Amino acid sequence: MKKLYEGKTKDVYELENGNVMLKFKDDCTGKDGVFDPGENSVGLTIEGIGKANLRTSVYYFDLLKEAGIKTHYVSANVDEATMEVLPATVFGHGLEVICRLVATGSFIRRYGEYMKDGTVLDGGYVECTFKNDEKGDPLVTSEGLAALGVMSEEMFASMKEQTLKITKIVADDLKTIGLDLWDIKFEFGYNNGEVILIDEIASGNMRVYKDGQIVDPVELTKLILNR
Repeated sequence: MKKLYEGKTKDVYELENGNVMLKFKDDCTGKDGVFDPGENSVGLTIEGIGKANLRTSVYYFDLLKEAGIKTHYVSANVDEATMEVLPATVFGHGLEVICRLVATGSFIRRYGEYMKDGTVLDGGYVECTFKNDEKGDPLVTSEGLAALGVMSEEMFASMKEQTLKITKIVADDLKTIGLDLWDIKFEFGYNNGEVILIDEIASGNMRVYKDGQIVDPVELTKLILNR
């Protein structure tokens, strides 16, 4: 197989049938040996976390399929830590989409003079950032994306609608095991002109609380998979 891309936590290969294979790794983002999904570099290796992230992603991709939401997911081999997906073109040089149900983190660092940490954002708040470590992942509006030629405003509207639906599905599922989703990060691409969810839905991409305390991503993975 031809390697298309080597990422921090996954490698990407081209398959003969035209699809793409993601190989999940045990490398994690972090600093000084501590797992932190907010970091932009690999900081440690946790044995088995690649397969666990894959299983979590498959679980949620299956939930989305049941709800009639199309994603890039085709199939997975958990033993080999691989997932076959549809080919999709990323927006620009990479775009992250964050849905916030509760105000915290960088949202409060930006807007703390207007809102207290922990304030519920009714209906959810969707924002986008370019994937650019050097520039600190700058925020970009729907109008900015259109002006830059990254995506049309119609594509953005579709992406936002899907983001809100997917976030609700994940949040409702977490509620069944006593967990509260505060925010979650997605990536989208387009396949045959259609905007679809790509990459993964794993614990490292969401901020979740239990009884008022944030849940560590590794522990969160266990709670999702061992219910």
